Amino acid sequence: MASTGAENVLHVAKKFFQEQFKASPSFAVCAPGRVNLIGEHTDYNDGFVLPMALELVTVIVGRKSDGDVCHLATCAQGADEPHVIAFPIHTPDSPLVPGKPSWANYVKGVIANFPGPVPAFDAVIATSVPLGGGLSSSASLEVATYTFLEQLTGKEQKDLKVKALACQKAEHNFANMPCGIMDQFISVMGKRGNALLLDCRSMEATLVPMTNPDLAVLVTNSNVRHELTGSEYPTRRKQCETAAKALGKPSLREVTMAELEANKGKLEDVEFCRARHVVGEIQRTTEAAAALEKENYEKFGKLMVESHNSLRDDYEVSCEELDLLVKLAVEVDGVYGSRMTGGGFGGCTVTLVKRSSVDNLIKHIQEGYENKATCVVTSPADGARVLSL
Repeated sequence: MASTGAENVLHVAKKFFQEQFKASPSFAVCAPGRVNLIGEHTDYNDGFVLPMALELVTVIVGRKSDGDVCHLATCAQGADEPHVIAFPIHTPDSPLVPGKPSWANYVKGVIANFPGPVPAFDAVIATSVPLGGGLSSSASLEVATYTFLEQLTGKEQKDLKVKALACQKAEHNFANMPCGIMDQFISVMGKRGNALLLDCRSMEATLVPMTNPDLAVLVTNSNVRHELTGSEYPTRRKQCETAAKALGKPSLREVTMAELEANKGKLEDVEFCRARHVVGEIQRTTEAAAALEKENYEKFGKLMVESHNSLRDDYEVSCEELDLLVKLAVEVDGVYGSRMTGGGFGGCTVTLVKRSSVDNLIKHIQEGYENKATCVVTSPADGARVLSL
C-alpha cells in the first residue's frame, strides 16, 4: 500500500503497458476504493451506509486496437494468474461469459453491461487498493473499467446512478457476489472532503462534510483474509431476507427495534441476532451522519465501537485479528472510535482519530499486533475520473 496516490499508480500502469504492448496508452482513468465509516451489512437490507472514497485507486490505461480481440494485463499483487489474457469483443451473437482468471470477470462483466458496442482494446490495470482487504478493490476495478470504456467509446454516462448500477450488475452476474450498491456508488460519486450518506432504498446520496483539519481517518489492514467470506456473505443475506419475511416486511429497513423485540418468537435465534444487528446499525448510521455534520466526533466514535461490537456478536463477521486491532486503537488517547469495515473475516479496521495522535496510534498498533498491520492515513477523496497522460 506504499504508493497510494493516483500519479504513482499511473506511472506503474504506463510502464507496464509500454513493456507489454511496445506502445504508449491513449487513455488513463482511475476509480477509488472506499472505506465505510459506519453502516455495515445494511446496504442489501435497504438501509443507510456512510462510506468515503479513498486516495487508494485502481488505474486503467489503454488504447483502441485493430481486430476483434481485447488484450488485458494486470500488475496487481495478489491477482490470480494468468496476469495477461486475451478475449474476443462482446457481441449479441458471442456474449462474454465468466471464467478464469477471476480478476478479469469484473472487467468482462462491465463490458457486458455497458450500453452499446465496445471495440477491441489493449489495457493494463494497476492498483493501490489491497485485494481482499475490505476496501472494495472489486468496485474500484468495475468503476475504473466503466470510466475507461466511456473514454474508449466516447460515450459518457451522465446519470451516475446508472453507471453505478451497471457496475453492481457486473459483480452480481460475473463475479457471483450478491453485493449491495454502496461500493459502486461511492467509487462513482465520491467528493473530496466529504463522506456520503447513501439511502440504499431510495438511492439518494447526501454529502456529509469532513473537512476539519484536526481530524484523520486511519485505515489499518490486518493482512489476514479468512476464506469464509465467499460462503458466509450470501448466508447472512438470506438470513436477513428470511427475518424480514417472517416479520411481514419487504426488508429489515422497515423494522423498528421495538417491533423486532416484540416478535422475537417468530424468528430463529440466529435470524433474530442478524436482524438486531441490521436494525441497530441502520439507526446508528443516521445518528452518526448527524453527529459528523455537527463535528461531534465523540458521539461518532462511540457509535463506531457499538457497530463493531454488534458485527462481532450479533452478525458474527469479525475475527480475532480485527477485534485486537479495534481494542488496540481505542486504548490510545485522541482516538474517537474504531471498528471493522467491509464484509469481515479479515481485511481492515477504520479509526477516527485526532491528527495529532496518529503517530502514537500507529506505534501502539504495530507494537501490539504480531501480524504486521499496514496503516494508511487518509482523507475523503474524489470518485472516478479521467487522468491526463
